[in-house]
Amino acid sequence: MDISIVVAASEDNAIGEGNALLWKLPNDMKFFKNTTWGMPVIMGRKTFESMASNPLKGRTNIVVSRQENWIEAHEGLLLAKSVEHAIELAKDSDCKEVFVIGGGEIYKQVLGIAHRIYLTRVHTLFPNADTFFPSIDHDSFQLVEEVAMTTDVKHAFSYTFQTWERKN
Repeated sequence: MDISIVVAASEDNAIGEGNALLWKLPNDMKFFKNTTWGMPVIMGRKTFESMASNPLKGRTNIVVSRQENWIEAHEGLLLAKSVEHAIELAKDSDCKEVFVIGGGEIYKQVLGIAHRIYLTRVHTLFPNADTFFPSIDHDSFQLVEEVAMTTDVKHAFSYTFQTWERKN
């Protein structure tokens, strides 16, 4: 099973502030939905809470938390004690790929074992951000695809869809 990261990050790797996203990019949300649909997604507790504690539809949601029994049961939601436990739960689904969707601490724990990174690079800076994606090690990953998008009435920032693959 491949472990993939899905993230949108600014030029300085900012991904959030106050447990909220920094931008609204409808095309990025559509990409996210299409990429992760039908597959398990792994996220930290704070990321789950930032989604109003609503599991993403059409996916098995695996939430990593050290706090046992912190949420009511939801259909399609599994609780994991660690990232390793979350990956084991994803393997039980017999999927070909699992997607790690945040937050910053979960990304840090998974980056060293991830096979792929789907990065939406948002071409701006957010000086007040408090959550960041770790830097991509170019000795470990190579950029294999890149599609640039410009601003429009629904997208205040230009951005680039990038796919990074782990080198052998």
